[in-house]
Amino acid sequence: MHTESKRHSGFGYFIYGLKIALSPSIRKFVLLPLLANVLLVGGALFYIFSNLNIWIESWIGGLPEFLSWLSYVLWPLLTLTILATFSYFFSTLANFVAAPFNGLLAEKVEEMLSGKKVSDDGLLDVLKDTPRILAREWRKLVYVLPKAIGLFLLLLIPALGQTVAPFLWFIFTAWILAIQYADYPFDNHKISFDDMRNNLKQKQGKAYSFGMLVSLFTTIPILNLIVMPVAVCGATAMWVGEFKDQIKR
Repeated sequence: MHTESKRHSGFGYFIYGLKIALSPSIRKFVLLPLLANVLLVGGALFYIFSNLNIWIESWIGGLPEFLSWLSYVLWPLLTLTILATFSYFFSTLANFVAAPFNGLLAEKVEEMLSGKKVSDDGLLDVLKDTPRILAREWRKLVYVLPKAIGLFLLLLIPALGQTVAPFLWFIFTAWILAIQYADYPFDNHKISFDDMRNNLKQKQGKAYSFGMLVSLFTTIPILNLIVMPVAVCGATAMWVGEFKDQIKR
């Protein structure tokens, strides 16, 4: 089925991704990524909410007395930071597990939107390509880890770090999530990781706003369990609407 692709805002692509994920021709390709996300992220969130209050009290307790008024500002920011950090970490694990199926989902979404065949590969071919796909996931992780460690160390610095780091972490997470999910349709066309990042930088407004909404939904119980396939669908719609016809391969 050919569905005409329209341009959206970054937020709009995520919402459009939900509509696509629920469409009859795509639903069956959503099931495996959804299952991986439910098991890993659901378990992680149970652990987080069991300890969240203790962690935040400990962090805020480290503030100097003259900055104690910041606790009212830092409480929601630290809550969001912790939820986003853990959700991203376990979403990354889920993405490793579901990467071959996310790539297949992105392929089927692109075919639905463009009306053109992306490849003739079947499920067996996708499974055979798993080592290459996992190597690509590792490439993303290598890109993320040094920056994430730097922000985490900044968060441990009293006063300044505890104030600035949550803002920086939220922005960083938005960018990384845009990269994470946009990479599936780019990789289906064998576009290198560095070229993919450079293309996203050309439309940073849409990339960041898309990633921000994904990040927000990863912190909301129940809704975060469906984020992965919805984000793959939305990022693929963004690929078709914003990048596919502009990229020379």
